[in-house]
Amino acid sequence: MPDWSTSAPMSHDPEDALNDLFSSVPAYEAVTEDLRVSVQVFWLPDQSEPDEHMYCWVYRIRIENAGKSTVQLTERTWHITDASGRTEYVHGEGVVGEQPVIRPQNGFDYTSGVSLTTAGGFMRGSYQMRDINSGRRFDVTIPAFSLDSPFQIRQIH
Repeated sequence: MPDWSTSAPMSHDPEDALNDLFSSVPAYEAVTEDLRVSVQVFWLPDQSEPDEHMYCWVYRIRIENAGKSTVQLTERTWHITDASGRTEYVHGEGVVGEQPVIRPQNGFDYTSGVSLTTAGGFMRGSYQMRDINSGRRFDVTIPAFSLDSPFQIRQIH
């Protein structure tokens, strides 16, 4: 169930298609030190196969550096939990094949995706960052975000 990169929906300009897709989707946000991580998530009905217990989502993440130091994202850790409570831990270098350097007052965006065998779940995680000047390493929180689909059954006990 590791996260996977995805291409944009069909459009003349893939970036426009992604912006349209995410324009009305709320963002989950967390701030660690001077870094803001924003996540938007969207269920992909065209890639999901509910009859085969396969549900897919795409998420877009923006990391904004409001600080004075240039930082590099070196590693990521995900906790991906499905609706049955099963959690998979995914750890690796960088994101989508990159270890981006984020200068002060700049940001980095990427789009990726995840699939589950249940109709819902949630994800949370962290990035390990390195201050380029001092070499100091620190963790940045990726906010927990919900993976929702129209096939979820919700109950209050």
